[in-house]
Amino acid sequence: MTGPLSGMRVIDASNFVFGPMATQLLADMGADVIKVEPPQGDPMRMVGKSRNARMGSFFLNLNRGKRSVVLDLKNAADVARLDTLLATADVFVHNMRPAAARRLGIDYGSLAQRHPRLVYAVALGFHQDGRYAERPAYDDVIQGMSGVSGLHARMYGEPGFIPMLFTDKLCGVYLAGAIASALVARAASGQGQQVEVPMFETMASFNLVEHLADSIFSGSETAAAPSGYERVFSRYHRPLKTREGHVCLVANTDAQWQRLFALLDRPDLAADPRFLTMGDRIRHAEPLYEEVSRSLLERDAAEWLALFLEQDIPAGPANGLDDLLRDPHLADVGFFETVEHPTEGELLCAATPLRFSASPRASAGAAPGLGEHSAELLG
Repeated sequence: MTGPLSGMRVIDASNFVFGPMATQLLADMGADVIKVEPPQGDPMRMVGKSRNARMGSFFLNLNRGKRSVVLDLKNAADVARLDTLLATADVFVHNMRPAAARRLGIDYGSLAQRHPRLVYAVALGFHQDGRYAERPAYDDVIQGMSGVSGLHARMYGEPGFIPMLFTDKLCGVYLAGAIASALVARAASGQGQQVEVPMFETMASFNLVEHLADSIFSGSETAAAPSGYERVFSRYHRPLKTREGHVCLVANTDAQWQRLFALLDRPDLAADPRFLTMGDRIRHAEPLYEEVSRSLLERDAAEWLALFLEQDIPAGPANGLDDLLRDPHLADVGFFETVEHPTEGELLCAATPLRFSASPRASAGAAPGLGEHSAELLG
């Protein structure tokens, strides 16, 4: 076996990031992922540097180990070819709006009659029961609507975005988990089902895990908007400045804080009733971190990190993106893999780092050229 999903076939008619993120995880877990692309290809083929046309770096990193066929789903003959592929598949993934899928005759109601064991997974913008059902949805839009950009406003006075495709990627992880769950259910029942993961509701739920806060209690006293988890809104909730460099410091338990106060040579903080318990410290996060920040200026980041490690206090450096390429721990665990691509040459990739003792995955595969496997799979 080459991964826990070895033997599973996934037909992936999604594009951009949300759906392909999910199917990339499934491919890394051993599934045979067949990427169905329109004649012009997934738009992400055009993003980033490329050595050959339609082989941009973003696409190469998000579509490893998949195979590509070209089908024009506006053409009835190609829809029939897709149906032939689905007869061989365990999972079908797409990010079309439901109305478009119905027009093409590839909605769940149409396909389930012919393919009852098929897990039919839809990457949606919004649940279909609500008034936003037919709106288009992309990462920036969902960061705004789900309150993620509002967290930035609370910190800095104006809304902002997390500088990554945060909602696309995270919702892709949710979608992969939902697909795997549906496959487990099918193993028990023999029956496929439709799986829907909506970006807006998924991100709102994720955001409110901590930020629903005291609004979790029903009643008139919580009629106001969620107050949020106060600790993370402190102006000191950031990498903390030292005499030279920054550290990321997150003491949590009472014992960790007492060891930290001793390292900082601050017995006054250790005895301060505002900082004795976790609840006390969260309520008084601003003065607590103000004092800690002042004490950290007495040493360099490297000195503090060595002391924190020695005293088992959770801390780490404030790495930049390039620092990850040189991280010694990532080197120890073989985090980065080199893939020899048949047309693009040697490529560096960071494959999914999950491990399974009985069904280890194979090395990361290469992303396909546009329609590279059409003849093989549609012949």
